[in-house]
Amino acid sequence: MDDKFDLVVVGGGPGGYVAAIRAAQLGMSVALVESDHLGGICLNWGCIPTKALLRASEIHHLLHHLDEYGFAADNIRFDITKVVARSRKVARRLSMGVSGLLKKNKVKVYDGRGRLTAPHTLVVEKDGKSVAEITSPHIILATGARARQVPGLEADGDRVWTYREAMIPATMPKSLLIVGSGAIGIEFASFYRQMGAAVTVVEVLDRILPVEDEEISALAAKAFTAQGIVLHTKSKVTKLDRRADGVTATVVTPTGELKIDVERVISAVGIVGNVENLGLEAAGVKVDKAHVVINQWGETGVKGLYAIGDLVGPPWLAHKASHEGVVCVEHIAGKDAHPLDVTSIPGCTYSMPQIASVGLTEARAKAEAQASGREIKVGRFPYVGNGKAIALGEPEGLVKTVFDAATGELLGAHMIGAEVTELIQGYVVAKTHETTAQALAETIFPHPTLSETMHESVLDALGRRIHF
Repeated sequence: MDDKFDLVVVGGGPGGYVAAIRAAQLGMSVALVESDHLGGICLNWGCIPTKALLRASEIHHLLHHLDEYGFAADNIRFDITKVVARSRKVARRLSMGVSGLLKKNKVKVYDGRGRLTAPHTLVVEKDGKSVAEITSPHIILATGARARQVPGLEADGDRVWTYREAMIPATMPKSLLIVGSGAIGIEFASFYRQMGAAVTVVEVLDRILPVEDEEISALAAKAFTAQGIVLHTKSKVTKLDRRADGVTATVVTPTGELKIDVERVISAVGIVGNVENLGLEAAGVKVDKAHVVINQWGETGVKGLYAIGDLVGPPWLAHKASHEGVVCVEHIAGKDAHPLDVTSIPGCTYSMPQIASVGLTEARAKAEAQASGREIKVGRFPYVGNGKAIALGEPEGLVKTVFDAATGELLGAHMIGAEVTELIQGYVVAKTHETTAQALAETIFPHPTLSETMHESVLDALGRRIHF
């Protein structure tokens, strides 16, 4: 069976299915090859189901603080089976939605794994058997990534979990150790702590959420510690002794070695690209540290072969993959595409409190400015000075903005507090369209809203802060 298409996409995650649909919109005949669930890890085992779980933990938290709002309730309890079932239902619903979108746009979907046999030829295999051979002048690889396994700390699906097992617990563990404090690790720490588990986080670097601005990271650490999460930074898990009823972790900290007993361990130490069994070597595609090497258009260096998303490296974000897919397809189609600007990609952590950011941290902006003889301006505004935050009962938080002192260019924005994952897009739009500090200061923000903290932070950078 030999099928020919204008474009073939391997992988049906947020990068792959968006690329396929955009290509179809541009009039191409398109095939998509997916071996598991449409929507990829993000929709089925990542972004979406974790947010459903975190929503449950937010409700659990609120139910235990009803007195602050004048309410009372007795015998508050939850059924973890139902919590998990709702999360899975949300994921299935959206996966079916992706299937419908592909069908609507006349994208042909092949159920199986794609493997290059030549730069423009793919064999689709299912259960070890070849089910189709596809040819195309353009092939986009969007096979994503998987959890990185650390020697000695390998996940076993029982006592030591990856994100997959952590999303579908059969019972609620009383205690957990989470290795890694990036967005994935912190979100699970927040979920399980708010649901009542004792949580310890171990981070090898000197602070949690190490990609975030240092000030925001410190505020997050303070908030999580106040909630009862135990944080060990500059620390390393060197050994896991697994038992039928739990795990004893050996942790080397700056003050000495600790033995920590927990029921479960969650490994959240990063991801590696799914580069195996794709035929990359035979096709001549360059791979570096488990990620495919590309240029700004997603081109691999082999004519007609492209790669996008987690397969090509950080930041490992669904919205980055989707945008890369569109840029790649529009470049193939000869459109006036614009390369991805990494500094304009927002990052979000949906913990309690939420963290969101875009652009340069204060430290990096200062270092870059000094290197070129420039200066920066930094503005801050605390949630406690915002009427809506106080009315919501969410007075803890901070909005921070970083500008070029001479031009007013927005270099970075960093936020911690209620709903900042929704607010950050305001700064993303401003940065993308090169909106200056002065223009933002002249923008009217509605009152009373949390977004006013964004305005006040800008005014503070200009020395014009009005409130608090």
